Amino acid sequence: MHQHRTRIKICGLTREMDVDAAVQAGADAIGFVLYPRSPRAVSAPRAGELARRLPPFVTPVLLFVNATPAEVEAGLQAVPQALLQFHGDETPAQCRAAARPYLRAVRMAPGVDLLDCARQYEDAQALLLDAHVEGYGGGGKVFDWSLVLPGVASRLVLSGGLNPANVTDGMVRVRPWAVDVSSGVEVAKGVKDALLMRRFCEMVRAADARAAPDPNP
Repeated sequence: MHQHRTRIKICGLTREMDVDAAVQAGADAIGFVLYPRSPRAVSAPRAGELARRLPPFVTPVLLFVNATPAEVEAGLQAVPQALLQFHGDETPAQCRAAARPYLRAVRMAPGVDLLDCARQYEDAQALLLDAHVEGYGGGGKVFDWSLVLPGVASRLVLSGGLNPANVTDGMVRVRPWAVDVSSGVEVAKGVKDALLMRRFCEMVRAADARAAPDPNP
């Protein structure tokens, strides 16, 4: 059996030095927030500048909240290879309109039907589970992981208040395909800490190693 390698997304980057440090730490994906009301927001051209620093096989992700088709198109013009992340109230049709691979954020709260979400957004690359906070994401809050029933969907990205201290527990409880961190590796909103990003990635890799089957049982 092969060890599952949990993918790591670091979101809300705004500075060249942070993009470089995230890549060096081992991130698989880098998120740029194209939501003007976010304290981590960047413009589409700025996202393009930052994304051009990424090496092959590190995926840029563009985060939108209730964006117009023109705004999504502007993001894709600036970052043509981007994976899209819809973090607002977008319908399945709106998520599919750009005909590009996408993640669908689900704001977790009691009563949220993940099976129904998985059916509605069956063509999503993954469902990204975030805390239900005022605004849209980036609140540094952890949701109740027991709301995620085993086997509810094969591709889950665990988000919401993760940091180097709690990501191992979240991985054990939810068994996600990927983890997503923003405020948990920051010194200020939109300003990442290289040491925290490296520590976060190290904790994820260590948790993967512990979960791996013993090759010599």
